[in-house]
Amino acid sequence: MKIRLFLITLLITFGLASCSQKEEKVSVIKEKNLEMQMIDAYKEGLKEFNRGDIFFAAKKFNEVELLYPQSIWAPRSNLMAAYAYYSQLYFTDAIYELERFLNKYKNHPNTDYAYYLLAICHYNQIVDEKKDLGEIIKAKAYFKLLIEEYPNTDFSEDAKFKLELIEEVLASKELYLANYYLDREKWIPAMNRYKKIVNEYDTTIFVEEALYRLVELNYKLGLIDESQKYAALLGYNYQSSNWYERSYKILNADYKKTEIKKDIKKEKSLLKKFRELFR
Repeated sequence: MKIRLFLITLLITFGLASCSQKEEKVSVIKEKNLEMQMIDAYKEGLKEFNRGDIFFAAKKFNEVELLYPQSIWAPRSNLMAAYAYYSQLYFTDAIYELERFLNKYKNHPNTDYAYYLLAICHYNQIVDEKKDLGEIIKAKAYFKLLIEEYPNTDFSEDAKFKLELIEEVLASKELYLANYYLDREKWIPAMNRYKKIVNEYDTTIFVEEALYRLVELNYKLGLIDESQKYAALLGYNYQSSNWYERSYKILNADYKKTEIKKDIKKEKSLLKKFRELFR
């Protein structure tokens, strides 16, 4: 009886072990099939991307994430979907994918690239200095983040160059508004805009005119010491400049205090200069 009971127990044990091995095999087979589906989806995404069908390509890249979200291919596919949209100038869709990547795959090795592409998407939507500055402010923030967080990358180097262009654009915005107020004889708002250029955008091409206008306006308002201060600053930094020559004439006794000359040619060229920044 004991032998019979032992044999029954042994058979049950082998049966359970057999079932366990069977389930493990099924699990492995399913996992392999899932991985193959993921690889096929990624390959198909690349194929369609190269053919120019970026919407279908992005769909296949997103499919990779759904099939195997824990794999190393999931974040790569997310970035490829973003790049597919960016390559055809669908910036809104690219931004959505990139923001999703940064939220979902924190500390990923390609995070610097994601931030760079995100900055470029905003940067490429800049129109001119009279439009909403929302895009340029976002681009500036991401470029600064790249420089601070990833200083030793190629992305950081290009970010520095792009920031210089952005500074020119922001300065041109201030100069446009300052000249707008100047044309309407609103001296104080105009002076505040010119001062902002001098204080915040002193490396741009627009600082010379801003200094000259401060010499001119302060003189007109009877603030001779202030006028001389800005003239000295203009002369020290831009002695060979035409703006300095013009400021020198203002402080000459023959200058007419009621005369405010506006450089119409310069103002008309602001939009042209702005557009040239992004060619």
